[in-house]
Amino acid sequence: QVVIPAANPACHDALAPMVAAAGFAQSPLLTDGKAREAMVAADVVLLASGTATLEAMLAKRAMVVGYKVAPLTYRIVKAFGMLKVERYALPNVLAGSDVAPELMQDDCTPENLAAAVLNQFQHPEITGALQPRYRELHESLRQDASARAADAIAGLLRSGGFPS
Repeated sequence: QVVIPAANPACHDALAPMVAAAGFAQSPLLTDGKAREAMVAADVVLLASGTATLEAMLAKRAMVVGYKVAPLTYRIVKAFGMLKVERYALPNVLAGSDVAPELMQDDCTPENLAAAVLNQFQHPEITGALQPRYRELHESLRQDASARAADAIAGLLRSGGFPS
């Protein structure tokens, strides 16, 4: 079952006729919001690059990440050598490797996205293999957060920054 969580009622109203006209063998479930619930229940999540990729990683979900910017913007950024990153999705950036497929710009087509999602869906061993890596990344985030919080508190104690 494909689930499409609409961000708001206006998105739901815009998506409903498109979903109806798409001719799916089994009609997708279009929900009002509930993106988090849909993500946690999913076998594979298709999402745009951003903080949602971190949420999917923390939920230990297989994902496919797509991202496009305006073609003119992309050409300008490429022409001036301003694009210096190899990875965009936060889990991939944190891991320093490709733990989630990323389809960017010209590669981000409906056909490529569908193929990547189907590959993840048809090969559950991919998700199984990612679980330990996702746990490691999650733990490193938790440790870093604790260390940063401790450093901030120590700094406040040293500076006398706590209110009395």
